[in-house]
Amino acid sequence: MKLKVLILTVLLLVNAAAGQAAEKEKWKVEHKNAIVLAMFGTTVESGLKGLLNIRTKMMEQFPATPVRIAFTSNIIRKKWQKRAADPEYLKAHPEIPAEVLHVRTVLATIADLQDQGYDTIVIQPTHIAMGEEFLDLGTYVDSLLNLGTIKKEKYKPFHKVALGRPALGTYGTAHPYAEDIVEAAKALAADAELARQEKAALLYMGHGNDHFPSGGAYLELADQMRALYPDVVTLIGTVEGFPALEDVMDKLKRFGVKKVVLKPCMIVAGDHAMNDMAGTDPKEASWKMILEQNGFEVTTVEHGLGEIDAFAELFVRHAEDAAADAGITLK
Repeated sequence: MKLKVLILTVLLLVNAAAGQAAEKEKWKVEHKNAIVLAMFGTTVESGLKGLLNIRTKMMEQFPATPVRIAFTSNIIRKKWQKRAADPEYLKAHPEIPAEVLHVRTVLATIADLQDQGYDTIVIQPTHIAMGEEFLDLGTYVDSLLNLGTIKKEKYKPFHKVALGRPALGTYGTAHPYAEDIVEAAKALAADAELARQEKAALLYMGHGNDHFPSGGAYLELADQMRALYPDVVTLIGTVEGFPALEDVMDKLKRFGVKKVVLKPCMIVAGDHAMNDMAGTDPKEASWKMILEQNGFEVTTVEHGLGEIDAFAELFVRHAEDAAADAGITLK
C-alpha cells in the first residue's frame, strides 16, 4: 500500500513538473521585428506618391518584415479620418490605400504592432533634416525602451527600439552627417541634369525651421551639389528660418542667373509646393511669382524628392543602419 502511494506521489510530481515546463514553453518570448515609417504626411492626393514610394522601397528591401506608415501631423491625420468617413470621397478616390485613410500616430501604430506581438521596432523618419519632429521621435524611443515590468525583463513590452536618421543625417560619430549629405546630393543627380538641359539654375524650396538651425544642412547640401555638378548653380532656400528666399535671390544675382528650375526640397509635393512655391494667387505671392517679378524666368517642378527612387532608398539604408547598430536583423 505504501509502495502504491509512493508511486502515485512520484507520478503526480512528474506531471506537475511537466505541466510547469509546458507552461514555461507556452510563455517563451519570440522577438518579432517591424518597421514604422514616421512621416509628416500630406493631404494632397498626388503628393502621396513620394510617401508610398518610400514604403515600397522599404518593403522590397525587407519583404519578411512588416512596414507600417504613421503621420505625425494631427491636422493631416484628422483630414484623412474625415475623408475615410465620406462615402462620396471614397467613391471618387478608390486609389487611396486604406493605410492612408486610417493612418494613425507613431505611438498608436507602434501600440498596434506590440498588440500583435511585435516587440522589436525600427522607427525610420522620412524627414529631410534634423529638427523638432526628429527630436520628438528620439524621446519616443527613450520612453518605449524604459517601459518595464515587475516580472522578468523578458516580459517588457519592447525588446529593442531603434531610430533611423533623416535624409541629411544627424549628430554622432557612428554615421557622419557630412557623408549623408554627400549621398543625398548624389541621389539628386536627375534634378541637376534637368536644370542642365534647361540651361538654368536649380533652386530648391526647403521647409526649414524657426526653432532649430537646420539651415546649415541645406546650405551644405547645396554646396555639395555644386561640387558634384559644377556646371549647375544649385541653391536652397526655406519657407521658415534661414536661408529665406531673399537670401537666395541675392546669390542668384551674384551668380548671374536669369533662369531657374524651381522644385520642392521636400519628400512630397504638397500644400507648400502647390501654393507657397508655385501658387498663382496674387494675394499670397508665391516664390514663382516673386522670382518672376524680380526678372527671373521660372520653370516649376511639382514632384517631391520621395518620388526619386535614389532618394527614397536613402531612408532604406538609414533604417538598415539603425537596425544593425541596435543588433536587429531585418529580413
